[in-house]
Amino acid sequence: MPLYREQHLQHISQQFRIYGQILHAEPCKIGHINETYTATYDQGGVLVRYIHQKINQGVFREPEKVMENAMRVTSHLQKKLAESGARQRTRRALTVVPTHDGRSFYSDGNGDVWRTFVFVEKVQSFEAVQNTTQAQEAGRAFGEFQSLLADLPGERLHETIPEFHNTRKRFAALRQALDEDHHLRAASARKEIEFALAQESWIGTLLDAQARGEIPERVTHNDTKFNNVMLDWETGRAMCVVDLDTVMPGLVHYDFGDMVRTTTSPTLEDEEDLSKVSMQMPMFEALARGYVEATRGFLKPAEKSLLAFAGRLITYTIGIRFLTDYLSGDVYFRVHRPQHNLDRCRTQFKLVQSIMDQEEAMQRYVDSI
Repeated sequence: MPLYREQHLQHISQQFRIYGQILHAEPCKIGHINETYTATYDQGGVLVRYIHQKINQGVFREPEKVMENAMRVTSHLQKKLAESGARQRTRRALTVVPTHDGRSFYSDGNGDVWRTFVFVEKVQSFEAVQNTTQAQEAGRAFGEFQSLLADLPGERLHETIPEFHNTRKRFAALRQALDEDHHLRAASARKEIEFALAQESWIGTLLDAQARGEIPERVTHNDTKFNNVMLDWETGRAMCVVDLDTVMPGLVHYDFGDMVRTTTSPTLEDEEDLSKVSMQMPMFEALARGYVEATRGFLKPAEKSLLAFAGRLITYTIGIRFLTDYLSGDVYFRVHRPQHNLDRCRTQFKLVQSIMDQEEAMQRYVDSI
């Protein structure tokens, strides 16, 4: 780490209620949005680690609202875990370390916003699910997360990214990018564009059900990739859900649908060999089993009846976001090769088709749990 950064982190470390001396810090590969460091402190001869993180204000334009949500959510999780007699509570839910004046974040002289968490030890994460046991743990982890927050008191959480999962808005953005075609890329994505437009009839299914009062708004995570679940080194059990920046009002289907997208296919989201992309029923069954068992105490029948469909919708929504970004010149998602966003789009759409082919069987399994 450059000296200037190390000196700056020394300053940052002194703003939070951490006892002891910071020894060193190194960049931490947690997510792709915020700037994150793992810092080691000497506390009475014992080495203790914390996470220092600079919030990306290009994505989260109102960081104070992000942190207000984070404090409410983590405090409630800790309270619920304590009431249930859970052990190792600081490994089961993130702990925000306050500043010396009691705030949840620190604004430095550059206008950057920093926050600190207790480091969760003896856990690991994976970029992709490796087996059905992990798939079940993913479902259980996010299901328990929703369950613990089902009775969060107080006013509605802030929407840290408004309309994040609004498929109608994403569809409208795709149409605009297609109409403008500033980068003359539409011709190279004709097949994908045709597929995307052909799905318009069902993209409002969840929003319409919510508008009719059939499915309620909940507190949801909204970024349920498997690498946001911390697994115990020894047991493989899910311990903690991380990356809480997008915890906000939503539908349970947003979380479950993105789990289907990211855990049931054996490939990464930018796989170029589409023959490898498919929704694997054993993975789905394990995922659904873990999730439904964890949410049984609050999940309504109408919500449960749309869980398989959620996988189709959220995968499609991410697909059209990739396609829109490709048509717009790759301005949002980071790309590492020509047509990277188009490759991502193709992978999502292949998975959408695989889900549609198996959706009735998927929902029958959900109904049987």
